[in-house]
Amino acid sequence: MTPLVSVIIPAHNESAVLGRLLHELAQPPLRDSMEIIVVANGCTDDTARVAGSVHDSIRVLDIAEGSKTAALNAGDRHATVFPRVYVDADVLIAQEAVLELAATLSQPGAFIASPRLIVETAGASWAVKQHYRLWELTHYRRTAHIGSGVYALSRAGRERFADWPPVIADDRFVQLLFSIQERRTLSESVFVVHSPRTLRAQLRRAVRIARGNRELAEMSASSSDSGSLPGSSALLHLLTQVAGKPSLWPGFVIYAVTNLTARIWAEVEIRTHRPRIWHRDDTTRTADD
Repeated sequence: MTPLVSVIIPAHNESAVLGRLLHELAQPPLRDSMEIIVVANGCTDDTARVAGSVHDSIRVLDIAEGSKTAALNAGDRHATVFPRVYVDADVLIAQEAVLELAATLSQPGAFIASPRLIVETAGASWAVKQHYRLWELTHYRRTAHIGSGVYALSRAGRERFADWPPVIADDRFVQLLFSIQERRTLSESVFVVHSPRTLRAQLRRAVRIARGNRELAEMSASSSDSGSLPGSSALLHLLTQVAGKPSLWPGFVIYAVTNLTARIWAEVEIRTHRPRIWHRDDTTRTADD
């Protein structure tokens, strides 16, 4: 059977969690509908072995450079099918959702698509749960949100750029290349991302996002309508959503402080020329999750 879609999974030291994703994607009867490519990049664990042990239909690439965008480029070079679905190794997504993305991108005017994101906060601290409760209300989240773990590009969408640039925020990079009208966020199909368990881990993740967004702003990656608001305007917009709801005020304070602190921290890293650090959340990367 000719695959209907390519699935590219960059994986850096993800042996603890990669198996759960691959076992879902490689199970019958739909595995032959997908070309699955795992790109182990800069790994010091047995990510490549884990990927290769799930099913012999999975193509495993092992590159020395520990870089997500280098892994995406390697995956694109070996993929043979469009659309392309780019999936983080630590998310959960069903086969049916992947194929729904492919079907959506066959429609006229659709260039990029993502399933609906569900953030799983079970096991997270109260503060982290409040943070994501507020995040769900943000303008960014409610306006054709793409990425944060899974996104798909049609052939025409992938032709919007050449190689993946060496950016931190690859999902934000591609979102900015397309207007709201060119994006599709599926309402019925979902994928699941586990939130950090501690506020400290959430803050480190927020620093990575803030630095990635600053990096993209300096690159002027796109002239398209991003549908997003600048930082201070986004917080003011969110404040209008919670002003009349006292139960959300503590969450707003946590969300605002986390994001402002992350922006300051990212600015310090940039101004002091500190090396780019991925600031990965390891609180959810255990085999039991």
